[in-house]
Amino acid sequence: MKGKRGFTLIELMVVVTIVAILAAIAYPSYVQQIRKGRRAQAKTDLVSFTQTLERTFTTDRSFSAFYTTFGTSQPSPANGTAQYLIRIEPQTPTTYKLIAEPQNDQANDKCGTLTVDQTGVRTHTGSGDDNTCSWGTTP
Repeated sequence: MKGKRGFTLIELMVVVTIVAILAAIAYPSYVQQIRKGRRAQAKTDLVSFTQTLERTFTTDRSFSAFYTTFGTSQPSPANGTAQYLIRIEPQTPTTYKLIAEPQNDQANDKCGTLTVDQTGVRTHTGSGDDNTCSWGTTP
């Protein structure tokens, strides 16, 4: 009788264990990278809204026209599932504050809520440090 070919149950269990350990290590890193990409999109949207607000102010000497055109909140990204809700808080006709609030799974992002005002001051409310979040300073 010829020798049988194949794997033993022990060998298969060792491989499954190794794959499970690798997945347990890799998955959290993958999730963090996804959140980082979504955060980058929100930052881009905040900067875009800031530029539009400034153009509106240059033309009208007031931010009020922006609010009537765009409303007071926009999803980020504009298409697909919103990962952030960008709220525009008019302070006065000459001041504003943009707030990007994380939604869904993005609420677990360590940078938390991102804000920017008409003077360009950027803050984040999460526990992430300024180097990690790359968005201003924590309050």
